[in-house]
Amino acid sequence: MTTQRWANDLAQIVNPNNIKLNESLKKYTMTKLGGNADIFVLPETEEEATAIVKYAHEQNIPILMLGNGSNMVVRDGGVRGIVICFQKLDEIRVDVNQIYAQSGALVINVSKLAAINGLTGFEFACGIPGSVGGAMAMNAGAYGGEIKDIIIDCTVLTKEGERIVLTKDELELEYRKSIIAKKEYFVLSSRFQLEQGIQEEIDAKIADLTFKRESKQPLEYPSAGSVFKRPPGYFAGKLIQDSGLQGKGVGDAEVSTKHAGFIINKGNATATDYIETIKMVQNVVKDKFGVELELEVKIVGEDLTT
Repeated sequence: MTTQRWANDLAQIVNPNNIKLNESLKKYTMTKLGGNADIFVLPETEEEATAIVKYAHEQNIPILMLGNGSNMVVRDGGVRGIVICFQKLDEIRVDVNQIYAQSGALVINVSKLAAINGLTGFEFACGIPGSVGGAMAMNAGAYGGEIKDIIIDCTVLTKEGERIVLTKDELELEYRKSIIAKKEYFVLSSRFQLEQGIQEEIDAKIADLTFKRESKQPLEYPSAGSVFKRPPGYFAGKLIQDSGLQGKGVGDAEVSTKHAGFIINKGNATATDYIETIKMVQNVVKDKFGVELELEVKIVGEDLTT
């Protein structure tokens, strides 16, 4: 079997215990949706990650990068080839006013470490649930701050497994865009430039942003976060709310009554339910306001075959 041969080859690169066949991706995504991965592999070092990507390229095997699964919807048919997850690449360290973070480190944890060390500039990210790799790929932002405001450089792998360092300008960071997403690079690590701040002010800002997030977002349900990008001149959530779509959806997927920009999984939704709800929202908003909502979340994988 081809998949087993790939797994045997990968076992020469990583610990066999970190290779899983036909692994359900529901437990790795914030929506708790999606089918299985043919092969799911967790590298423990950047060298292992590099070797896996090179192997996939040489063998012409499709490969998908998965971070914290916060901005991704996996279709019910799952993902063919290799899903590489960088959760174990989660080192974070402080060097004076700079922070180094590997791809799998959680953005929230980077923000916490910055605050503990009296560094300001990362407070905006205190509630972003994704990984550093995902945040880099989409130039994640919240409450007036963005990754591009603090990034120094980012080390990535090309699809061929070549390691390169991209400067801030080379990253081409725009609203929810980057060269990383465009070229389908794999983020290994990033460096951020912060400033010494006043501890009380840092703590107060984080407390304020945490309150806003917890009071306005449906954190009690699985979701992919903000589903749509902000349309020029509008707010996606306001358009959806004004379309009367809150509480509506397909199956157990529903437009949140707490924040219209979120689509939640009430418990037993399928990825198909979630995606059909997205399409329904896009169609209604287009009909009512003439605005096309562009996805912020990434939809990957295959539909179930009958």
